[in-house]
Amino acid sequence: MPAPTPPHIPHTRRTLHTPRTPHELSASPTLWALIAARAALTPDAPALLDTDDRRLTFGGLAIRAERVAAGLYDLGARPGTRFAWQLPTRIESVVLSAALARLGAVQTPVIPIYRDREVGHILGHTRPDFFAIPGPGTWRGFDFVSMAHRIALTLPEPPLVLTAYDGLPDGDPAVLPAPPADDTGTAVRWIYWTSGTTSAPKGVLHTDRSLIAGGACLGHALDMRPDDVGSIGFPYAHIGGPDYLVMLLLYGFPALLVEHFALPDALPAYRRHGVTMAGGSTAFYSLFLAEQRKQPGKPLIPTLRLLSGGGAPKPPALYHEVARELGCQLTHGYGMTEAPMITMGSPRDPADRLATTEGRPPAGMRLRFASDGEVLLHGEAVCHGYTDPALTAEAFDSDGFFRTGDLGRLTEDGYLVLTGRLKDVIIRKGENISAKEIEELLYAHPSVADAAVIGLPDPARGERVCAVIEQPPGSEPLALADLTAYLRQAGLATHKLPEQLEVVDALPRGGTLRKVLKYQLRERFARS
Repeated sequence: MPAPTPPHIPHTRRTLHTPRTPHELSASPTLWALIAARAALTPDAPALLDTDDRRLTFGGLAIRAERVAAGLYDLGARPGTRFAWQLPTRIESVVLSAALARLGAVQTPVIPIYRDREVGHILGHTRPDFFAIPGPGTWRGFDFVSMAHRIALTLPEPPLVLTAYDGLPDGDPAVLPAPPADDTGTAVRWIYWTSGTTSAPKGVLHTDRSLIAGGACLGHALDMRPDDVGSIGFPYAHIGGPDYLVMLLLYGFPALLVEHFALPDALPAYRRHGVTMAGGSTAFYSLFLAEQRKQPGKPLIPTLRLLSGGGAPKPPALYHEVARELGCQLTHGYGMTEAPMITMGSPRDPADRLATTEGRPPAGMRLRFASDGEVLLHGEAVCHGYTDPALTAEAFDSDGFFRTGDLGRLTEDGYLVLTGRLKDVIIRKGENISAKEIEELLYAHPSVADAAVIGLPDPARGERVCAVIEQPPGSEPLALADLTAYLRQAGLATHKLPEQLEVVDALPRGGTLRKVLKYQLRERFARS
């Protein structure tokens, strides 16, 4: 194998020297420029750790990414190549994504919990040239290789399927052209997918600059330092993945990658690596708290100073429980696939604001409120729309502000309070679940006359999925196990399956359009 070559460090009109501070680094025009700048600044500092005690430095990340980029180049990948990947939270996943950033490819990350239904929709719309999945064999009991080939048969131009779990293409970086000196990072190079409010996932268009802006704001709010150790226990293919990577690159600290987050199994690795910041979403806070309660008074993770996350509502009581029992700070934020960083709490904030708000918007993020209270956004971290132009037209107002579908208000001192959602979406463990998608599948069941799917408050998950159904006269009573088996057979992803079933004589309806009054169902069954 040829000796590793140092990473290219692009010099553009905006980068006349190697940046040295997080603020200077955040001006990097592209993600690859940021990776290269950090590699030049602290090449031997650890960047990525895992539960098997493997580690990769920032310099090693840049070198390995270039070699993988060269291997992909040998396979035909070029700037603009469409590349989908559905991989777990592993060092290899980060390296592959960095390699694609080096090439200037258009990436479509797909979270591993998606199955034929969702993945088929995504690949059908993005028509990737390559699709990387875990393999060979199964990962966590599922055969991704077989699924990839099943879906490929349905596509006019099947992608080249690559297995990229522990082996990545390797090549000589000398074959790679230098990154364009005039690359401003404003071209769409990322397509993330969110269920949103429709029955099928929506493709969200991001640029390197929008992702860098989100990660920069996150790191600034959290007061991160080079001696911190973060953790990524959520899917790296989630929009939070690049958000977190950017933060590591800007502030020069490592993160522990947890391929399958489960407690107490992951705790030894958190302790061994001295994790100082953990979290991901409300569900993660509750899981850590539950483990702490097994041994009150003994620090769960002695080095932990901060739990942080977003993606789902946070009950104010949970903040006080974490601070009191885990002995660390809890900072919660507000973001979405379309804008990964909207507001964020900071360890500098007063306790009452951390408990009852979503934090403050960073510099550069403008919030506006429509007449009905809907939160509207404008800023560099906001996406450039959707793969469907019609959805893009609906998502932005005449001034270019993005419509979030969430309701809220600002306090006098500038903190955001969310008060509800216009969108009919359930947020379970930080993942958006479309109620309409599940309802449409339920309607086809012979023992279901009508159905409404709602999210109910859940201390462990943020929200749990509850199916409320009417049954045809004379039909056999339908059990939850029967319902979930039917939905699995229909191809619904496991994380979307209802966890509660309620059978009613008639769904409550109102108005001339006879829309189901879901708020009444939520009020009724949240108490059950």
